[in-house]
Amino acid sequence: MSSPASEVVRLLIVKGMTLAVAESLTGGLVAAEITSVPGASKAFRGSVTAYATELKRELLGVDATLLARSGAVDPQVAAEMAAGVRKALGADWGIATTGVAGPDPQDGQPVGTVYVAVNGPPEAASGSAGGGKVERLRLNGDRAEIRMESVRSVLALLLEGLRANRPGMSGHRIRNGTGGFDVCSPE
Repeated sequence: MSSPASEVVRLLIVKGMTLAVAESLTGGLVAAEITSVPGASKAFRGSVTAYATELKRELLGVDATLLARSGAVDPQVAAEMAAGVRKALGADWGIATTGVAGPDPQDGQPVGTVYVAVNGPPEAASGSAGGGKVERLRLNGDRAEIRMESVRSVLALLLEGLRANRPGMSGHRIRNGTGGFDVCSPE
């Protein structure tokens, strides 16, 4: 069985599409996972590790008012990071991670609160505008475990979109701690 990163690269190549990554709490781990796959250069445009909050605004175009009001750990921030990196690096797909790996809470959010986001192209059949999907994770574990599960989760979310051949963009999904997901409307 192939790894999620291998499957992402394979599907991107087959579809003739490209990927860009914006990372915060994962600090480059998503890009490292993608680039560990032979042939990734055929589909991977690059990444931005915007660890500092102001870089999310300066490099990825995240709204300054949103960052001031909500902080960096927010579903809309994740969505804007994915859209921003997609635009900045000229990719078909953008993915993003932001959250709290610990050991301390951040922006009023507890350790283990993570948002992963995907922003994809318009659906070819309908001509609808592109958009994104955000997933909220409530993770347990130490810093390394939270970061690695964030990598796995953002790649899984991207695979959903790639397999559907469209971004499938409506609402936020929250991993509910029982292995399933609850869906809620965008905030």
